[in-house]
Amino acid sequence: AGERVLTAVNSGASTLSLLGSGFIVLCYVCFKELRKFSFKLVFFLALSDMLCSFFSVVGDPSKGFFCYAQGYSTHFFCVASFLWTTTIAFTLHRAVVKHKADVEDFEPMFHLYVWGTSLVMTVVRSIGNEHGIGAWCWTETGRTGKAVHFFTFYAPLWGAILFNGFTYFQVIRMLNNATRMAVGMSDRGSQSDTRVDMKALNRWGYYPLILIGSWSFGTVNRIHDFIEPGHKLFWLSILDVGMAALMGLFNSIAYGLNSSVRRAIYERLDLPESLRRCFPKLKSRSQQESELVSL
Repeated sequence: AGERVLTAVNSGASTLSLLGSGFIVLCYVCFKELRKFSFKLVFFLALSDMLCSFFSVVGDPSKGFFCYAQGYSTHFFCVASFLWTTTIAFTLHRAVVKHKADVEDFEPMFHLYVWGTSLVMTVVRSIGNEHGIGAWCWTETGRTGKAVHFFTFYAPLWGAILFNGFTYFQVIRMLNNATRMAVGMSDRGSQSDTRVDMKALNRWGYYPLILIGSWSFGTVNRIHDFIEPGHKLFWLSILDVGMAALMGLFNSIAYGLNSSVRRAIYERLDLPESLRRCFPKLKSRSQQESELVSL
């Protein structure tokens, strides 16, 4: 019964993430005006989330090829997902803090770094692997397998969280300093520009919290399971599975649903007047451009 509940929670949350990230992928494909470099990174993040969620839902719990295919595919795309968030953090930092305009030159390196690291971590994970018979082939029963899983997933995950946190802290501090300077100089034009940047980028400070929120319970659960393998905490497993599976949904809302996406949808859809009034008040084009292309 416990495994059925966990499977249901995983399937439900993963389906929400699949829909959310699929929507962002669809927006990128359909709306040419969104295909700027910064949103291209969001597209690859959403694509990784979408595939991670897809394999979480469709995995075959029986032992055999499909079981391994599901386990490794989920691992590969989930690692790729949080690595794409580090490329977005790096891009923002290079543009805002370092004042460099060469971020697009890094795209081939980003692909090599994300897909290459994900592949290496997935291959290394097969070492010492003893798959348990469970709701899905994501977890291992062997002590070596657990240690390798922790090293190949949770170690790079928390590395990404620390990198993103440090990077966004520097970006926000830089913009706060710029705002203070503008106020000190009473430069109204500069103040309004910086206020727009701050509004757009303040929420970027919350991005590392998405990874922390999605994977903290999973990290605690893995450590607990390693220390006391025979004593599983059901409530912790529910939180672990549910929050991890919702990562794609959180990412699609935070990274994807900015004013540029809303404007693109708003302009394409012939909404009835009653629905138009319900739509969030959209910024002027210059402000909207500032939000997306601050890079």
